[in-house]
Amino acid sequence: MLALSILAALVALGAITLGNSLKIVKQYERGVVYRLGRVNAEPRPPGMTAIVPFVDKLEKVNLQIVTMPIPAQEGITRDNVTVRVDAVIYFKVVDPRKAVVDVEDYQLAVGQVAQTSLRSIIGQSELDDLLTNRERLNQGLAIMIDSPAVDWGVHIDRVEIKDVALPETMKRSMSRQAEAERERRSRVIIADGELQASNKLAQASEAMAHTPSALQLRLLQTIVEVASERNSTLVLPFPVELLRFLENNTPTAPPTTEAGAKSTTEAGVTPTTDTPAEAVDRSESDTTPSAPADLDAIVQAMSESLKLTGLMPEQERVTSDMPEQERTTSDAAARSDVADQEEHFGHA
Repeated sequence: MLALSILAALVALGAITLGNSLKIVKQYERGVVYRLGRVNAEPRPPGMTAIVPFVDKLEKVNLQIVTMPIPAQEGITRDNVTVRVDAVIYFKVVDPRKAVVDVEDYQLAVGQVAQTSLRSIIGQSELDDLLTNRERLNQGLAIMIDSPAVDWGVHIDRVEIKDVALPETMKRSMSRQAEAERERRSRVIIADGELQASNKLAQASEAMAHTPSALQLRLLQTIVEVASERNSTLVLPFPVELLRFLENNTPTAPPTTEAGAKSTTEAGVTPTTDTPAEAVDRSESDTTPSAPADLDAIVQAMSESLKLTGLMPEQERVTSDMPEQERTTSDAAARSDVADQEEHFGHA
């Protein structure tokens, strides 16, 4: 009975020992064996492996690619713009022995190096580079992180900048800048279109100058286009040459009363204040054409010539020599004498 108990105890002890000595390593893992605290062999391959119980210790290392997000880092760019940048890093262990021996926690170490490298990239770059040249910055960031990670048995596969957070004021400024750029492009395009249209119109005018009938055909085509819309618009083509002819042969209008008043004011004559009736008479007198200034001189010369030739009667000569007021009085006296003679002849 005692022998059976001892046998059962030995079988149980053997099972426990066998269980502790047999280990299973997965395909994506490698096993690092510590024998009495010392790594004395290469990492164990995937599958079942045996170790010495209570002497050896097996530590498994994952060789899969690890995706680690980098917390958003706030920094000032080279052109003095405050930004917040976050990224993600992809890495894997290529040397399990270094990963467990040379560094205490390789994931924590890689994360800290990634944060400091990201801050350095922000300070060395400009805002435009962060927004447009992300591929180049990703490569530079990966090189900065991979340089110390090689000694830890870790390979940095790639680094990606996810987002660049800008202040609200900077966003508004960039929006205005983009709007101004779009406006500039639209104006340049419109001006270019106007230039091309003017060149085409110049070519069309030259073609129509050589063939005048083309202008008439174009005019008829325009009339057809206007008439096809069923509207009440009446189009009468009028040659431009006729308008120019009428403009060149139109006599100039006489100066108006306002122009005369303006010239009088400019000449320094002070306008008088008249009553409405006098103003009407003045306007009528201004509108009637005045006699030539030398009319009296012409009449005087004709009178002198008639005197010299003897064709004018003596009474008329005397009358022509009189002043205008006396001549009027003498004419009225002569007419009264003629009337008296006719009345006397009538009584007779």
